[in-house]
Amino acid sequence: MDELDRTIVNELQGGFPIGDHPFAEVAARFGIAEQELIERIDSLLQRKILSRFGPMYHAERMGGSLSLSAMKIPQEDFERVAEIVNAMPEVAHNYARDHQFNMWFVLATETPQAHVDALKKIERETGYPVYDMPKIKEYFVGLHFKA
Repeated sequence: MDELDRTIVNELQGGFPIGDHPFAEVAARFGIAEQELIERIDSLLQRKILSRFGPMYHAERMGGSLSLSAMKIPQEDFERVAEIVNAMPEVAHNYARDHQFNMWFVLATETPQAHVDALKKIERETGYPVYDMPKIKEYFVGLHFKA
């Protein structure tokens, strides 16, 4: 990453404007063209420096449900199960871990009942139990780079 990329990552963690031309507004703060900002963000995503770029919603405040879930999947069945889990629109992130609980994912739904239904569907389609861990307290950890 160059200095401008680091500055973009640092600054955009604090919020993104809502308006007719939000990318142009942000780009002007950095003294660059709107298209350059869009290309830089895309490059950060393509190079996997950023895993996502988008809003963070508080599902519970909107009547929904959010939790971290884990599964114990035999290595020989991991890819099959990952495909099933990743195909669900309720799954926001899915990570492989070197642990007996080797598949971790974030499940976000529009209602608490949809959450229960999604967990049951994953268990039914994969044949493995899901260990659901709802959020008790929210923390925000920012990642800032020296520019």
